Amino acid sequence: MDFIDYYRVLEIENSAKPEDIKKAYRKLARKYHPDLNPNDKEAELKFKQINEANEVLSDPEKRKKYDQYGKDWKHAEAFEKAGRSSGTRPSGGGQRAYSGRFSEEDFSDFFSSMFGGGSHRDFGGQRGSEVRYKGHDFKAELQLPLSAIYTTQKHTLTIEGKNIRINVPAGIEDGQTIKIKGYGGEGINGGPKGDLFITFVIQNDTRFQREGSDLHVQEKLDLYTAVLGGEIQVETFDGKVRLKVQAGTQNDTKVRLKGKGFPVYKKEGQFGDLYVTYKVTIPQQLSDKEKELFTELAKLRSHEKN
Repeated sequence: MDFIDYYRVLEIENSAKPEDIKKAYRKLARKYHPDLNPNDKEAELKFKQINEANEVLSDPEKRKKYDQYGKDWKHAEAFEKAGRSSGTRPSGGGQRAYSGRFSEEDFSDFFSSMFGGGSHRDFGGQRGSEVRYKGHDFKAELQLPLSAIYTTQKHTLTIEGKNIRINVPAGIEDGQTIKIKGYGGEGINGGPKGDLFITFVIQNDTRFQREGSDLHVQEKLDLYTAVLGGEIQVETFDGKVRLKVQAGTQNDTKVRLKGKGFPVYKKEGQFGDLYVTYKVTIPQQLSDKEKELFTELAKLRSHEKN
């Protein structure tokens, strides 16, 4: 297995902070995503390496093992057990102190020195040649518009060159991560497959502002309706509704439309509320007649106060 420098793959330094890793991954994943590079085998390979590098370097424990053991990081636990048990190991005609790093050859030699070669057993009693390891986990990012998660829909992701079709539940949150068991890398020596972790990035393509399962929207209200009252049409996420406006409605008045918000995640048929904030608009470029009438109203108002 050739060594892959994950830091070089993500174009970052070995001292990169977690936020630097995340930023680099997002940038390169977008650049080399198969949907943007159809039939480009080189971009597909690069995309696989980017996901693999991110899967390791974004996990503090895996990164620590990778920094210490390089391409053998998946066998770190076995190496460490071997080191704790042996301390030193035969090498040629003498002894050599354990350095804290094992290559695949070291790993095999260790069992040979302990059990005399042939069919070895690991520390759990299992034959060394049959040690099973779980496959590495995959991490992916799925970007969706807000309008696409109002209902449960199927979406297809390309992971390691394979198309995976998943159901995305309505109401999923921005930044939420879900796990799909068994859709990661192949296990070693018959070990179980790794898992797939999908993080959702939700981009707002609507006029609504989302807060959990509640929605907020501003609605213009002309001065005359605000003063005299009336009825207006208000747009909700699933269509328009008619709404009564009370006479004397003030600017920034907020009303709640129960159950007209966003779906509650994994709670079929449950919705949040829609909050409508009125923004009273003042008429501009008044005609002479309108100015005259407003002047009369102002005088009348002043007279009533006195």
